[in-house]
Amino acid sequence: MSEFIFKLPDLGEGTVEAEIAEWMVRVGDSVLEEDPICAMLTDKAAVELTAPVSGTVVSIAGAEGDMVTVGSPLIIFETSGTAAAPAPGSEEQIDVGAGHAGDASSSPSPAPAGKVTTSPSIRAHAREAGIDLSLIHGSGPRGRMLKKDFETFLAKGVHAAPVITRPPSGAPKTATTEIKVIGLRRKIAERMAQSASEIPHFTYVEEVDVTALESLREHLNAQKKEGDPKLTPLAFIGMAVTRVLRDFPQCNAHYDPERNVIIRFEAVHLGIATQTNDGLKVPVVKHCEARGLENLASEIRRVTTAARDNTAMRDELSGSTITITSLGKMGGIVSTPVINQPEVGIIGVNKSVDRPVVINGQVVVRRMMNLSSSFDHRFVDGYDGAAMIQALKDLLEQPATIFMP
Repeated sequence: MSEFIFKLPDLGEGTVEAEIAEWMVRVGDSVLEEDPICAMLTDKAAVELTAPVSGTVVSIAGAEGDMVTVGSPLIIFETSGTAAAPAPGSEEQIDVGAGHAGDASSSPSPAPAGKVTTSPSIRAHAREAGIDLSLIHGSGPRGRMLKKDFETFLAKGVHAAPVITRPPSGAPKTATTEIKVIGLRRKIAERMAQSASEIPHFTYVEEVDVTALESLREHLNAQKKEGDPKLTPLAFIGMAVTRVLRDFPQCNAHYDPERNVIIRFEAVHLGIATQTNDGLKVPVVKHCEARGLENLASEIRRVTTAARDNTAMRDELSGSTITITSLGKMGGIVSTPVINQPEVGIIGVNKSVDRPVVINGQVVVRRMMNLSSSFDHRFVDGYDGAAMIQALKDLLEQPATIFMP
């Protein structure tokens, strides 16, 4: 018998450490080579690691939420016979006994009954829906649950709702729940705190009459074939933001505190703040300045879907030059969006509603929507930030001008 030490590999882009987001094995589990063993969270994405050898788990590096340095032992396996030579710097094999030469036809026993092997995103969806994953049959290799297995189970709608036991009416409540802040939620907390503490936010709110915009959107959607994706307001807003940034380049920028320089971009890489089961992510639509309306709408759908499904690539979750955030139908009247560092501006889209307004002395019903924006007051003057949103308002209220050269 021998021990195989699997060290945390370099996960790319200069990563020096990563957080243990989820363990998929426990000490004593038998695993096969290429079985998923854990998910590690970097600043950019969650990375699922697989077993480099077949064997039994002897020890693991720590609990979920702990940080592990690249090159440090992550998990130790007890193996039979001689395993394949490890990659330099990532694993090492230590002989712990005379042992016997392993039978080439033998393999570790299957995972214990009830153990579910699947991806972190499916586990997150299951937690959200209150579903016991052990009820779902996995069709993947060695019983791994695939996305299609989970979706098929959801479509059947046979899972039982969780049973909630309530105390008698009027009984005092003494229970507390402790939730460890780990994974993406910890990253969100750190970044929000850093942004709020380091950036003097200037917030400006403006109401926009989107009646004409909604009329144009409905007209264009009516021309589509049945089953074709519909244009959403976000696509028009993205086009308008891209257009208006030509005249306000100071809002399409990054601040580099180490060099103390502002980097202005000719390209518009639009971040789309997206709520997922794992927390808030900001997938990026690159080069909006080179896209038409349909192409932009399609790319927004693609990257936001990938963020929710946890299939977005690392470069699709970084590199935005300005961000749009929206709460959709529950968008409220006003919000105070927090800037996505190192950007210097963010635009929040509130819900649109029919309201009575006065036009030329007459009360009429119009479709109204508020834009809530925040800017880094160190580099974007209040006048300039307000002027940008006013220019954006003009484009949205006269939507044909969005598409003028």
